[in-house]
Amino acid sequence: MIINRSLIREVLTTGGAATLVMLSIFLMIRWIGFLRQVADGDLPVDSVLVLLLLKLVTYMDVILPLMLFVAILMVLGRWNRDNEMVVVAACGIGLKQFLWPMLWLVTIAAVIVGSFALYLSPLSVRVSRVIEHEYKHRNEISGVIPGVFTETRGGRGVYFIEDFDEKENKYRDLFVYNSSFDKEGVVIAEKGFQTVDATTNNHFLILQNGTRYEANPGSNDYRVIDFEKYAIRLQQGVRSTPTIPMKGMTTMDLLNSQDSDEEAALKITEWHWRVSKILSLPTLFLFALAFSGVNVRRSRLPNMFMAFLIYFAYANVLGLGVAMMRKGVWNPHFGLWVIHLIFLTLALYLFSRSAANRSLTPHFTFLRPPVTEKVPSATA
Repeated sequence: MIINRSLIREVLTTGGAATLVMLSIFLMIRWIGFLRQVADGDLPVDSVLVLLLLKLVTYMDVILPLMLFVAILMVLGRWNRDNEMVVVAACGIGLKQFLWPMLWLVTIAAVIVGSFALYLSPLSVRVSRVIEHEYKHRNEISGVIPGVFTETRGGRGVYFIEDFDEKENKYRDLFVYNSSFDKEGVVIAEKGFQTVDATTNNHFLILQNGTRYEANPGSNDYRVIDFEKYAIRLQQGVRSTPTIPMKGMTTMDLLNSQDSDEEAALKITEWHWRVSKILSLPTLFLFALAFSGVNVRRSRLPNMFMAFLIYFAYANVLGLGVAMMRKGVWNPHFGLWVIHLIFLTLALYLFSRSAANRSLTPHFTFLRPPVTEKVPSATA
């Protein structure tokens, strides 16, 4: 049917545009946060783009359902505003006939959101944790920016690099200050590069054609050493393994858990939370259809406000349920199913009233005062 194809096409187009806007805002906020960490020396500049993309993948399973929910509200709201829904209704097509294209949209959304929730998002969390672990245990000058003085993580040294030659892959005009025990030293070199010892896996900074000035604080004794090659160990080869959080575990590991009862409960809770992002799609689409039936003679704002209010209530109640399950208050095997059932029942009720062209909220006539008719008295 042309109406169904048009609805699917416009929802996907509007949803894509809304997703791009949301992602732009998200990327800008995260970009500023990463740049702040780079300025503090906690992250190297070349890691910002990788971590930004990984964070984006991590939250896609939360962003996509919201954007599709907003897209349905916007498309059907515009059809009501432009009286297109009136024409469609005159042809005998109501909200119930929109369930078929919504089924296609739910299927497409379930595949995309499921791939993110069950595989891509946990994978991005694991990769992000490994990368952040590597950066925390990085060598001393991995985050050095040319032209900026950078303090070492231990606070006992300062590095300065004038420039970086991309062709030779070497630093130029290096300044290194290092304080260890009772000695302080300053090293100036023309060139330098980083290398890793194949045997010990230690990271070294190799300086070429420079001079080292070494002295004891409070003493007139000092030494000046000219060198052709000078090695500074930046990091030892032994590293600890990163700790992967629960949300970064694979879905199969969550299901095949053989840990203690408490650990198994946490894993099954995490599994239910991932599946909930898929199960919430039909309920959200029913809510969107229910609140899209707007009277053309009334404003759309009340229904839009109620739609977003119910969405955030749904999401927050699910989050509350996950927190209660992790604390052991609710049974992790059916805690979230009750929440889904309650909101699905509410969505079906609101959709049935909207499809029947009735108000979403019932009118309680028994609260109204009875109307009495006055009989005019006969006049003589």
